[in-house]
Amino acid sequence: MFVGPNGYGKTNLVEALWYSSTLSSHRVATDAPLVRIGAPRAVVSTIVVNDGRECAVDLEITSGRANKARLNRSPVRSAREVVGVLRAVLFAPEDLALVRGDPADRRRYLDDLATVRRPRIAAVRADYDKVLRQRTALLKTATGGRMRGDRGVLDTLDVWDGHLATHGAELMAARIELVNELAPEVVKAYSLLAPGSRTASIGYRASIDIGVLDIELLQAALLAEMARRRDAELERGVCLVGPHRDDLELRLGDQPAKGFASHGESWSMALALRLAAYELLRAEGGDPVLLLDDVFAELDAARRQALAAAAASAEQVLVTAAVADDVPRDWDATQVMIALREDDSGRVSAVQT
Repeated sequence: MFVGPNGYGKTNLVEALWYSSTLSSHRVATDAPLVRIGAPRAVVSTIVVNDGRECAVDLEITSGRANKARLNRSPVRSAREVVGVLRAVLFAPEDLALVRGDPADRRRYLDDLATVRRPRIAAVRADYDKVLRQRTALLKTATGGRMRGDRGVLDTLDVWDGHLATHGAELMAARIELVNELAPEVVKAYSLLAPGSRTASIGYRASIDIGVLDIELLQAALLAEMARRRDAELERGVCLVGPHRDDLELRLGDQPAKGFASHGESWSMALALRLAAYELLRAEGGDPVLLLDDVFAELDAARRQALAAAAASAEQVLVTAAVADDVPRDWDATQVMIALREDDSGRVSAVQT
């Protein structure tokens, strides 16, 4: 348990571990804020023990450039190769955005979890994002009909349509399979957090009609929908079809959670999503590390107790708190006090108590 005033760097610790697990931050969408002002790069070094075997993971984060990684002190071709070494589940105040935020927040939740479970999904995400950028740039050159009659542009667009359908179908299939496995865990977790409340449910809302979960059928459906909406895409200069337009649908009873759930219900749903992810990973073998970033201060007594019960059974838990009283008193936890050094270097001093 890391205890110290706000702004002293507690979140940096769990954020660094979450980055090692998913190659993304839970606070910001880009890597630039992760590098200290005036520094050329940020470095995260972690020793992970799985089944009694130690594995060293080193990440070098450079804003605007490809990140570098080493596994057991040896360079790897891509930072994505270290994904999956550290399996973690993170709870944070930002989780409320899973219910109240934009679809992008919920898509990132699915993609991060899919990546932790199946590290190869990191490459699928990267390939899809690259194709999406290229296709969007091409559409923008033809916005308003300036180049609609250009056969070369249309032929090139056909090629990018194929790439987007290939990578998009694989990403969608991974998400849909994940949602199907998460759904019963979310129901159980929500009923634990909010007994007597409406039943929670989740579903995948796609930009295309989904029938049988088959990658080839998804590819065909994506290509057909892109052909159908090509004029609209050329007019607006944006990609209107693909997993970047999809959403994770959250419902309480017959109503969508967003806009209809109370503050307490929204927190219960957000926590249920994280608890469901934890149970899914644990069922596959080996407890993931639980990262609890100042989340107890946001919860009422009942939800604190439910989260504490789940955390108590975990193999390893890292907690941050501004004051020790925010954390359950009956926890037998090592407490580390965080303070800034007097030289104002930006470094922290940790004192174990």
